[in-house]
Amino acid sequence: MSRFQRVRANLRRAYEAGRESVRTSRAESDRPTDDAEVEYESPPPVFEHHSTTSLDDAEVPHSLRIAAAWSWRLIVVGVVGWVLLRFIGTISIVVVPLAIALLLSALLAPAVGWLLKLRLPPSLATFLVLICGIGAVAGTLTLVVNQFVDGVPELSENASEGIRQIQKWARNGPLHLNDDQLTQAIESGRDWIDAHTSQLTATGFATAATLAEVLTGALLVLFATFFFLRDGRKIWRFLVRLFPVNARWSLSDAGDASWATLGSYVRATVLVAFIDAAGIGLALMILDVPFPFPLAALVFLGAFIPIVGASVSGAVAVLVALVDEGWIVALIVLGAVIVVQQVEGHILQPLIMGRAVAIHPLVVIIGIASGVVLAGIVGALVAVPLIAVLNTGVRRLARRRPEIPPDAVLVTAGDPPS
Repeated sequence: MSRFQRVRANLRRAYEAGRESVRTSRAESDRPTDDAEVEYESPPPVFEHHSTTSLDDAEVPHSLRIAAAWSWRLIVVGVVGWVLLRFIGTISIVVVPLAIALLLSALLAPAVGWLLKLRLPPSLATFLVLICGIGAVAGTLTLVVNQFVDGVPELSENASEGIRQIQKWARNGPLHLNDDQLTQAIESGRDWIDAHTSQLTATGFATAATLAEVLTGALLVLFATFFFLRDGRKIWRFLVRLFPVNARWSLSDAGDASWATLGSYVRATVLVAFIDAAGIGLALMILDVPFPFPLAALVFLGAFIPIVGASVSGAVAVLVALVDEGWIVALIVLGAVIVVQQVEGHILQPLIMGRAVAIHPLVVIIGIASGVVLAGIVGALVAVPLIAVLNTGVRRLARRRPEIPPDAVLVTAGDPPS
């Protein structure tokens, strides 16, 4: 190595040593000492997340805020329900026939569908089904009225004999009433009737005044049933289109399921009612109790009111047997009614109704009682099917992902119109 190269290397090492010392001194000067005040960047403020936009409400306990939220929502729902009930009560002359028409449509829809499979026009198929239904109802009513008119004189005579037996029992039985006391009781009853004659007469006039409303309702039932059977699907699609697009599929699915439940309930109820009426009517014919067919028809109609209707109609049959044939035959009829009701409750209802329309008996009793209070006999008839339909509809709406039918077609924005 030459002298010049050695000098250059020495200068290079001196320069590197100087730079290293400078870097070391800078690092020691930047290092904080124990006496120095060190400033740190303050972290961002942390706010507690609340379900309310007001910070004042944050002081209210969470459970109390939840209870208040539920309370005002329940109040709103209650007010809306009350207004809806008042509105329905105001137009009950329209709502009641429409409800009956829906029940009849659910009952007769399979017959119309069967005729449509035979390639009959929809109007003709619906007209034939309605005519056959009206003929069956008219024939049944005619037979019931004729038997009742023929048997009234005999029943009146037996009732008079029963009253005499009651009077004899009151004299010789544990009450030991004398003739004066019996006469006083009869006169008290007669005085009560005389005092309330004006009310009974007013009720009769009121009933006569509502005859026009009954006829109007019957015509509305016929027309509504006809159009429900013929154009029910079109009417439902029109109603579904009134809702937002995102809710249409779920609402349509819930409506179809509810309609299927209503049809199953009505047809199963008719079948169970027919079996009950046939069983009790056969027992009445064997025991030679008067009015077997009218009483069987009463049992058939009473079966449409679950639990309560069958008991009331059965009690009427037992009472007629007691008046006409005596207490032994009445006990036998009572046993037949109990057997039929047990068969209905433990065999027919679970087997025919199925799980699709199974409702707890407590819900049935509460629904019937509420229906009687709100709408009388019509409310008792409509309460249980309404509960069954709401049960199915709410369950379907509560599902997050409704089942898509296999024939559904997915249409995207890029697909050309068909």
